[in-house]
Amino acid sequence: MIHERPALERRVLSVLDAEPARIPVIVGGCGSGRTSLLTRLAARLGDRHSRYIDVERISSTPERILAALTRDSPSAVGDLAIQLPAGRQAPRAAFDALLAFLERREVQVLLLDEWLELRTLESFPGLRGAMGEISETLARSPERFILASRFANRTRRLLDRFSSRIELVRLPPLNPSEVAGALPTSPEGPDDPGRTEIGRLVHALTAGRPGYVGALAADLYSRKSGWGDPISVLAAQMEAGTPLSRLCRFSYELRLHRARGYGALKAILGILADVEPLTLTEIARRLGRTPGSTKDYLSWLEDVDLIAPKEKRYRFSDPLLRLWVRLHGRATPPGDRERVLAVQEYAAARLASGEKPAAPPAPRLEVPPPRRPHNLIEID
Repeated sequence: MIHERPALERRVLSVLDAEPARIPVIVGGCGSGRTSLLTRLAARLGDRHSRYIDVERISSTPERILAALTRDSPSAVGDLAIQLPAGRQAPRAAFDALLAFLERREVQVLLLDEWLELRTLESFPGLRGAMGEISETLARSPERFILASRFANRTRRLLDRFSSRIELVRLPPLNPSEVAGALPTSPEGPDDPGRTEIGRLVHALTAGRPGYVGALAADLYSRKSGWGDPISVLAAQMEAGTPLSRLCRFSYELRLHRARGYGALKAILGILADVEPLTLTEIARRLGRTPGSTKDYLSWLEDVDLIAPKEKRYRFSDPLLRLWVRLHGRATPPGDRERVLAVQEYAAARLASGEKPAAPPAPRLEVPPPRRPHNLIEID
């Protein structure tokens, strides 16, 4: 599902065209509509004036990344078409050519999706600080870029030194009317009151995440029986192998594999799936680890946006992913009855709380507070 969001498109383009020039950096989790927004922007700018590049697909050696980025580029000529040396010098030479390419003024806007995947370059000789060098190059380049990443916290920390050049654009969730607009159209048309009410329920169950809405939408309406029950559809989609379950698993595994401490982090997520919010002390006691090591684990989970602290208590950033972990973070898949009861409990809590997604923060990059000395441990 590609939900059109013209106001967001206009905002990104206004940042891109500002004087002095700025770089919009779009951040949003899995299924937030980040890639859909980028591809729509590329289509709006046109092939002659833009190039969309999925960095995750081309992340490889520096030489292959350079070749992929410069292929069919108007400026990939002259000194960029160098003969790279062999051996240990090749990665650094290719990386230097890549930085030179990013500093050139092109006729095209480069839209780099999942640009943080360039971090894979740091595993090659002489490139341990590759992301810092890339960030500095982007900040001073006359080139025009639109960047996107699923990792909001990592992006903010990496780019906070360049706030005069960078503007962070957080993708907000869909509102109830947008969710209703994304649902199938019944014979009564878009003004069908049943569609509006179903949209409100789906919004509460999915927290307005476009990917989740899209996974549920296809099963919500039947020409024979009309609108279905969103809670029953959600229960069915929590079965292993369904589109929504696969989306949750993708988000869960991808973020854990991008973080440190895979096994311990899974254990903490399992604890929070059972009960949240919890303090550091409570998590450490349940985990059977010291508060110091647990604090490190929690910081790694924050780094990949899996948890969010509030008033020194930790909980899942994504409530629906928490439900999925509760059901599937075990040796055997849940049975039908267990799955239905868990979804009913989840739905009752979401609908009773009337919880609304937090408004997106101001577009400027936040400056993080000063770090505490590492030898101090805040227990509660």
